[in-house]
Formats: sequence, structure tokens, C-alpha cells
Amino acid sequence: MASGGGNTQAPSAPYKPYRLMKTLTAHNQSVSCVKFSNDGTLLASASLDKTLIIWSTSSYLLITRLVGHSEGISDLAWSSDSHYICSASDDKTLRIWDARSPFECLKILRGHSGFVFCVNFNTRSNLIVSGSFDETIRVWEVRTGKCTRVINAHSMPVTSVNFNRDGSLIASGSYDGCCKIWDVETGGCLKSHAEDNGKAVSFVKFSPNGKFILLATLDSTLKLWNYTAGKFLKVYTGHSNKQYCITSAFSVTNEKYIVSGSEDNCVYIWDLQQKTMLQKLEGHTATVISVSCHPIENKIASAGLDTDRTVRIWVQDA
Repeated sequence: MASGGGNTQAPSAPYKPYRLMKTLTAHNQSVSCVKFSNDGTLLASASLDKTLIIWSTSSYLLITRLVGHSEGISDLAWSSDSHYICSASDDKTLRIWDARSPFECLKILRGHSGFVFCVNFNTRSNLIVSGSFDETIRVWEVRTGKCTRVINAHSMPVTSVNFNRDGSLIASGSYDGCCKIWDVETGGCLKSHAEDNGKAVSFVKFSPNGKFILLATLDSTLKLWNYTAGKFLKVYTGHSNKQYCITSAFSVTNEKYIVSGSEDNCVYIWDLQQKTMLQKLEGHTATVISVSCHPIENKIASAGLDTDRTVRIWVQDA
């Protein structure tokens, strides 16, 4: 079958299902975010209990708990070298932490006037982008902790921010139903997409090659957007997402999958090209708000909201 690039592909191997490998229980409120480090050796989870936990991915034992935020944490991001974590909190600050001993808070980034909801490092890890309920995007210099740019980005809270691979662009999503692409150098808006139905854009993420954006909206829809051509190429449905800003991920360690949490307490996996749902992972007892795919191994981490409060590790057998 043609792959879209003109090359013929060998038929893909039969899908190997994921199974639950481990359930991690250490947070005492909703787990809001879970992310593997870029080298795959660590896993970080953030919670409304105001703490971050760093886990070992060899044993899935708790290494340390990072304490300092005065309100719940909504998002976290890893630096490219897996040495630092940045956390975004309802206390209107971001914190940069050393993810290795002595696990200190290195900097507190102040400037947002509302909840800080989303955060991302660029690939060089010299810049951080954050999005807030104050409707702005801020770009911060990691070395100094100074805010270098404030973008009045949206007319409602910003739900998601993401750098592309070379760090030249930022994508943002908002409750105002828009996804926008910004030039990092100038702060100018290069492209804006408004959802026809006005539904909130709850999550945006550049594809690994930087050519597409995965875009989630609060009508239980995930779409793959070719933003240069201004076209939606794929639509993924079947999950439930009408209330929460649920994160999605690209899995590229085996076949190419799209992975997302869901409000029916499951994790969904789709074939990226065929759009077919491959598996629904059951086990959480509340909304799965966040998923992360391991960078090297066929593993998925997922995080559950209150009444669940767990991080679950799913593995695809070889």
C-alpha cells in the first residue's frame, strides 16, 4: 500500500497488545501529568497534591519527591538531556528542578498572573515556553530564569504549548477554539486555525518530524493537521473527551501509533496511518488525563485523576 510519500510499504506486522506491567501509587490527589525522560531512564509524575515524583524506569521505585509549589501542578516538561524538569502550577509560577541528586529547585519563574497550565522545553533546552489562564504565552531563558517574551496569545486560557523540533516555532491551543503557530524569534503569529464548532482546543503537539500537529478538541476528536498546507489529514475517534485537557502522544518505538487518555477511564491506541483503533487499555478507575510513550522501549505510562490517583505502566511484549 502506498505510504503517501510514494514508497510502497511492506504489510505491517500483526498488532501486539499492551498489558499492564505496574501500578504506581504515591500521590494522594489527582495525577495531572506523567512523562518519561528523554533518555528513558526516569519517569516523572505531577499531581494536584503539589508534588512531583521521580521514578526509576528500571525498578519503578520512587527516587524522590519534589516539594515546593504552594498549589497543584498541572504540567511538567523534561530537558533534552533528562537532567532538568520544569513544572507548571496553579500557584502562578514555574519551577526548574535538578532531576538528579541533590534534586533541588534551581529557579522559580514568576510573571504569569493566572494558573500556569502548560510548559515545554525547546530541543536545545535553553528556552522554556509556558501557557496560562492569563491568556498569555511566555518564553523564558533557562540559564537566567528571565522572561524574554510575553505573547498575548488567546482570548481564553491557554491549554497547551509545544516547541517544534528545531525550536523555531511554538504551537498553542486554547479554550477559545483556536490553535496558533508562533515565530519564536519575533513572537509573531504565523498561522491560526479556529475550530468550526468553537470547541476548545485542549491539546497540541508537533509530530516528531515537525511537519504535522496533533490537535485535540473537547468533542472527543483528535486530528493530525498539516499546518503548512492548512489541511487535516487524519481524524482519530472512539475515546471520550469533552471536559478535561487530556494529553496525547506519538509512539514510534514499534509501529507508529497515536496514544491518548480518555474520560471513560481507558487509554486508547490508534494506528497513525490507518486511523483504526488498535486497543483500549482498561484498569484506571477515573479519567486518564495524561499519557507518555517511552522513547526507546514499547511502554506507555498513564495517569489517573482523583479516585484513581495512580500511574500505570503498560508494556508491549516483544
